[in-house]
Amino acid sequence: MVRLAAIFTAICIVLIASSIGAVLYLYFGLRGPDSAIIAITALTGLALINAVTTRLNDRRDVGDQIADLSRGTSDLARQVGEFGRRLAGLESRVETVLDRAKAATDPLAVEIGELGTLVKQLAESVALHEAALAGTARTTLLAAEPAPAHHDSGPVMTFPAGPPEPKPNGPAPSAAPSGGTGQAAMAALIKDAVEANRIDLYLQPIVTLPQRKVRFYEAMSRLRTDQGEVVLAADYLGFAEAGGLMPQIDNLLLFRCVQVLRRLLLKNREVGLFCNVSSTTLTDAAVFPQFLEFIEANRALTSSLVFEFKQGAFRAMGPIEQESLAALAERGFHFSLDNLTDLRIEPRDLAERGFRFVKISGNLLLNRAASTTAADIHPADLSDLLGRFGIDLIADKIESEAIVVDLLDYDVRYGQGFLFSPPRPVRQEALQGTGERNGILGRETTNEPRQNGSDAVSQPAAGKSEAGGARTAAQAQLATRAV
Repeated sequence: MVRLAAIFTAICIVLIASSIGAVLYLYFGLRGPDSAIIAITALTGLALINAVTTRLNDRRDVGDQIADLSRGTSDLARQVGEFGRRLAGLESRVETVLDRAKAATDPLAVEIGELGTLVKQLAESVALHEAALAGTARTTLLAAEPAPAHHDSGPVMTFPAGPPEPKPNGPAPSAAPSGGTGQAAMAALIKDAVEANRIDLYLQPIVTLPQRKVRFYEAMSRLRTDQGEVVLAADYLGFAEAGGLMPQIDNLLLFRCVQVLRRLLLKNREVGLFCNVSSTTLTDAAVFPQFLEFIEANRALTSSLVFEFKQGAFRAMGPIEQESLAALAERGFHFSLDNLTDLRIEPRDLAERGFRFVKISGNLLLNRAASTTAADIHPADLSDLLGRFGIDLIADKIESEAIVVDLLDYDVRYGQGFLFSPPRPVRQEALQGTGERNGILGRETTNEPRQNGSDAVSQPAAGKSEAGGARTAAQAQLATRAV
């Protein structure tokens, strides 16, 4: 089509130039050569005009095409960019979904593994109980059968029955005097034990949940009479507080706690020790300055030594106790709140006063305790609330695997109780700076399995009476009477 238009234009130009030459020759009387020259000149001019016009039109068309192509390229670039953004968004959503799926499945996998371990432990425990029940039944049947008749009249040898095995949560023997002896006799017994250095130190581990790795120890006291009988803290602390002997006991236990803690830190820098302190110690004008002076000399232990106070004593603290508590906090030491009877606590106030741990009975936390547990927050949210103020929740008095499984739903990080390990006495040589080879803790029973994270142990020393062995076996089964 373009070629036909060009041919037509050329023909028209030739006709116009020829017409100009013919008109000049015929009408104006010019000579033939002159008319031909003018006609050729006109033809050349028209051809130039046509060429310029055609070039301008072509340039305009090319410019329009370039503009169209530029607009098309811009649209294509915009569409490619939009596609890239959508693809990036899709990849981000896919990664988010994968991360959420992984975050949801990883805890499940860990919990399934932990549940498998717990089921295995439960099966082993059930098997041991079944074996014990079978042995008890067999012993009962043998005892019920009549003794076979003997034809000879020789002597029959009999064996004395051993000490009865204590039940897991039953009462334990204690050397506490009866009501007839009175408070004065008990106070004299405690004073004599303090002067004779017969206040023994026991340690019970505090483990992480669910890994059950030993992270802390709680120091507990036991009183030994001059006959070697052991009196539990629950049986003599009340008399000691009434008789004003708790400051001396706390001072002695602090010295021993520092000794033991230094030994523990030589083996594990991440371990800590909880030391119970009575509120009467904070107000004793003679003992508390010595207490402060001693911890001032051991400020290197601030990150490992935690002072523990009962909830009732903390609520009853007056200005003097609060000032003494602030003096301990100023030296960098932290505190733990123990023996909670309810969940009405103020985490902000506790954190400001230096408390970094709160101990709650597992049954109380799970609303299984008989006492009233009214609180402003649900127990399941307590761990998260305390964590916002830098306070860790410790569930103590744990005696069954069922409580551990329920506490995991409450996001409890630490646990303590006879399920993990009973309180064990500290070796005397550990308090005297010797006995590194044998470790720090001794066993209360020879048949007790070694707990995770415990130190080396040894058998009871020779020369112990059978009654003493029975007492230590009974102490290993006490949960509710521990400090």
